Amino acid sequence: MTHTDTIVALATPSGAGAIAIIRLSGPDAIAIAANLFASVSGKNLAKQKTHTVHLGNIVDGTRVIDQVLATVFKNPNSYTGENVVEFSCHGSSYIQQEIIQLCLRNGCRMAQAGEFTLRAFLNGKMDLSQAEAVADLISSDSAASHQLAMQQMRGGFSSEIKKLRQELLDFASLIELELDFAEEDVEFANRDEFQKLITRITHVLKRLIDSFATGNVLKNGIPVAIVGEPNVGKSTLLNALLNEERAIVSDIAGTTRDTIEDEITIGGIGFRFIDTAGIRETTDTIEGLGIKKTFEKMEQAQVVVLLVDSVQLTSGSDVIKKRKVEIEKIKNKFPQKPLVIIANKVDQLSPEKISNLKSQIPNLKLLSAKTGEGVEELQSTLLDFVNTGALRNNETIVTNTRHYDALLKALEEIHKVQQGIDSNLSSDLMAIDIRQALYYFGEITGEISNDELLGNIFANFCIGK
Repeated sequence: MTHTDTIVALATPSGAGAIAIIRLSGPDAIAIAANLFASVSGKNLAKQKTHTVHLGNIVDGTRVIDQVLATVFKNPNSYTGENVVEFSCHGSSYIQQEIIQLCLRNGCRMAQAGEFTLRAFLNGKMDLSQAEAVADLISSDSAASHQLAMQQMRGGFSSEIKKLRQELLDFASLIELELDFAEEDVEFANRDEFQKLITRITHVLKRLIDSFATGNVLKNGIPVAIVGEPNVGKSTLLNALLNEERAIVSDIAGTTRDTIEDEITIGGIGFRFIDTAGIRETTDTIEGLGIKKTFEKMEQAQVVVLLVDSVQLTSGSDVIKKRKVEIEKIKNKFPQKPLVIIANKVDQLSPEKISNLKSQIPNLKLLSAKTGEGVEELQSTLLDFVNTGALRNNETIVTNTRHYDALLKALEEIHKVQQGIDSNLSSDLMAIDIRQALYYFGEITGEISNDELLGNIFANFCIGK
C-alpha cells in the first residue's frame, strides 16, 4: 500500500438506498473527478473553491451515468488532509459500481479498510487514539458508548498523555545532557522538579488504568447474569426485559440447558443479559454442563440477579432459611459484585404474604415477570449500579485494550524511574527507563508506530472510512 496515489471507495453502506456517497482522496482526486463530472452550469470542477458543492452529471464519454452533487475539499482542509471529492449519487447498487469502476479506469485505486482515516493520521489531522475512536464511534450502539467515543475523538486522554510525555522528554533531554558532562559531575535536571513530575505522571497513569474497568463495560455492554433454581422464571424475566420471546418458557424444570444472551439499552447504557441454566442437583449430563456454565457466567458478570420463587418462599420458614444461606454463599463467593435479590411471581401472592416476605429478607425486590410488574424498578436498580458519574463529569475514561496495555507498561517503567530516584541511580541508567516510558506514551498517540501496528488497527475499519 502506498499513500501517494488517489483512492476511491463507497463511504455509505453497500446496497440500495436513497443516496450513496463515493469518496475520492489523494493528490489527483480533484483532477480525476473533474474529468468525470459535467457541471450543469459549465463550471470546471478543478477551478472551484474548497468546501463547495456543485450539481452536475457523471459521464463516461457521451453516456450519462447519473446526476450527482460533487463536494470539493482542498488540502490540507479535508478529513484526510489531501484533496478530497465526494460524489452524492442515487443509491442504486448499479450506479454506485458504475461510478467506482469509472474512477478506477481514470487513475484511482480501491481504498483499503480504514485507509481514509489512516491518511488522516499520517497527515497529522488526528493522533492514533483519535483515529481508533472513529471506529468506536461508528460501532457505538448506546448513549454511553457514543459519548466515550466522542470524548476520545475530541482528544480524550491523548492530549493529557502528550503533555506529560513532552514534560518527561524535556527532563530526559537534560539527563542525557548530563551524560556529556559526566566527568564534571554536574546536574542540569532539577531532581526536586523531576520527582514532582514522576509523582504526577504516576497519579495520572493509575487513574487512567483504573478507568478501564468502567470504560470497557460501558463500551461493550454491562453483563448481567440472571441465576436461580429451575422454574423460578429466569427465562420469563429475560423475555420481559427484552420485550420479546427470546427464551423458551416451560413448566418443565431444566428447560434452559445453555446460557442465552441478548442486549438492550437502558437509560443510554448497554446491558447484556445472560439467562442461565437453573442451579440444582442433577444426574443429566447436558443439564450439568449448563449449570457449570452458569457459575462461569456469574464469574464474568458485573451484576448478578438472583431470582427466587415468591410462592415457594411463603410455603414455610425452612425455605426462607435455605434461601438466606444461598444468598450468603453467593455474596461470599462474589463479594465485589452487586447482587440483586428478586422474588418473582408476586402476582400470585396476597398483600399480607408480600409484606411478610419483605420483612424477612433484607433488600428483597418484588417482581412479576409474567405481568411486567416491577420490571421498570429492576431496570432503575441496574442503572444505579453503573458508575456513570465519570461520564456526566466528562472525566477521561480508557476503553481501548491497546491503550490499557501501553499505560500498564508505561507505569511499570515510571516505577523503575522512581526507584532510580530513591536509590540515587546514575543518570545513564535512569535514562534507559525514561526512554522506555516515553516509548509507551508515544505508542498511544502514534508518535511511535510501525506498519504492523497500523495494519492491525486499521484492518478493523470499514472500507470507505
